[in-house]
Amino acid sequence: MSDDLSAAARAYSNIAFIKYWGNADDALRLPASGSLSMNLAGLHTTTVLRWSEDLIGDSLTINDQIAQPHALRRTSAHLDVMRERLGIRHRAEIRSSNNFPMGTGIASSASAFAALTLAATAALGVELSQRELSALARRGSGSAARSIPPGFVEWFTGASHDSSYAETIAGPDHWDLVDVVAVVSREHKRVDSTAGHATAASSVLQSARLQTVEDRLRMAKGAILRRNFEQLAAVVEEDSNLMHAIMMTSRPALFYWQPASLAIMQAVRRWRERDGLEVCYTLDAGPNVHCICASSDAQVVKSRLKAIDGVNDVLYSEAGPGAHLIADE
Repeated sequence: MSDDLSAAARAYSNIAFIKYWGNADDALRLPASGSLSMNLAGLHTTTVLRWSEDLIGDSLTINDQIAQPHALRRTSAHLDVMRERLGIRHRAEIRSSNNFPMGTGIASSASAFAALTLAATAALGVELSQRELSALARRGSGSAARSIPPGFVEWFTGASHDSSYAETIAGPDHWDLVDVVAVVSREHKRVDSTAGHATAASSVLQSARLQTVEDRLRMAKGAILRRNFEQLAAVVEEDSNLMHAIMMTSRPALFYWQPASLAIMQAVRRWRERDGLEVCYTLDAGPNVHCICASSDAQVVKSRLKAIDGVNDVLYSEAGPGAHLIADE
């Protein structure tokens, strides 16, 4: 085994067009339904990991700050899964950094656990298939499964660890879509997605959502493959609204929308229906609004978002690559 057991990896956030909300198996993070997403080239996590026999425990810094205890516990739990798979007992030193806000509904855990999974295997010189990396990343954060492959990605429900993974349905260059993210809050959400998934089944609406999700998946996938924005917009907004309806009717109820979130959603619909802009909205588990649009309309959308009261910042991202190794920065 090499003396230098370190590696650096970068993975990208993703935005779900058809959402992941609720698990069929919480321990394995097997989703209650399949989902569909786009990786975001402009929003990424960079992780440097070093395995060592000399460490007495795992350590984690995020953006040059010592991580909070709950973040370290979650990371160590995922590393336990990796240790079992890789057949080692080493502890790890991890340095991670993000170029976008964490814990605000921009899928920071997806990029973080995808980068961590790749760095952990590469540091030992172990080469796993994209499918197995995706399944392993899922154990840390469900949506991390989607940040392993590039471009437009489908995550399969599966009935076991090995059968729940994500794969590319179209590369990043397939369709010139961009995500213009209206940031209305950088505050870390009080209820994280893991806790939210656990309460999804308490909503009376969740069963209806699950009964109809395959139709929405089929519509969204077809719209992507045919580059049909009108069809994509309709199903993306419907699916986002459904997920947040589940959240609002769960026990306890989760309210992620802020007044500015709703103002943006209403404005986006007007811009599409009245002004002919190719733009639609979707929100993950947070108040910030992802405005999916044709690249030709992106600057207009960005300018209009900045004029809305309550929008603090606007982020921009084209469709992105999958997780990959980089030189240690």
